[in-house]
Amino acid sequence: MSIGASIFLLVVGAILTFAVDVKNTGGINLDTVGIILMVAGALGLVLSLLFWSSFSPYRRRSVGTYPEERVVEERRIERDYP
Repeated sequence: MSIGASIFLLVVGAILTFAVDVKNTGGINLDTVGIILMVAGALGLVLSLLFWSSFSPYRRRSVGTYPEERVVEERRIERDYP
């Protein structure tokens, strides 16, 4: 789940929980649905941030993770041709 989708779920859940005041919904409790959406959005946001930082191509690498540099020297063999 992306960061945008997680924030969207948080917002929709908060609207259903705190802003919608419906007396009769036909067996569906909108407060419960809103809380479930907010929990799912918060969990998705936390996981997205954790995985985003671990797979980022711009992350910092600790010292010693780069391969050793090799110096390539060119040798020329001089031969005496008759």
